[in-house]
Amino acid sequence: MYEFKEEFKTGIDQIDQEHKRLFEIADQIYELKNKEFVHDKYDEIRSILEELRDYTDTHFAHEEAYMESIGYKNMFMQKVQHDVLRRQMAEWNLDSIDEHQEETIDEILSIVTDWLVDHILTYDKQIGTK
Repeated sequence: MYEFKEEFKTGIDQIDQEHKRLFEIADQIYELKNKEFVHDKYDEIRSILEELRDYTDTHFAHEEAYMESIGYKNMFMQKVQHDVLRRQMAEWNLDSIDEHQEETIDEILSIVTDWLVDHILTYDKQIGTK
């Protein structure tokens, strides 16, 4: 379901490749949600969340370094938005997921979907045009 399409490209190869990987992680979450006959998804949720947190931090560091290198005028706004997502992900308590697995998956998908679609299309694409 989650596929990195042409419309999401910024024109900056490294950022586009990293966005593509974020779409792949989102697809892993979606696939996990649709595993109907797997009742205990805790270990997979935890693994995906840890990868998502780590990869997002790496991606944001690369994106922010690129914006700084080109003197991107909206960098501060981008960094604030990055920090908001970092805080949201940090608030996910990995130990409490076990009792609310499906709700956690839904919450993760909602946040990741909003971020990938809205943030990339509205903000990140502008980086490639400046």
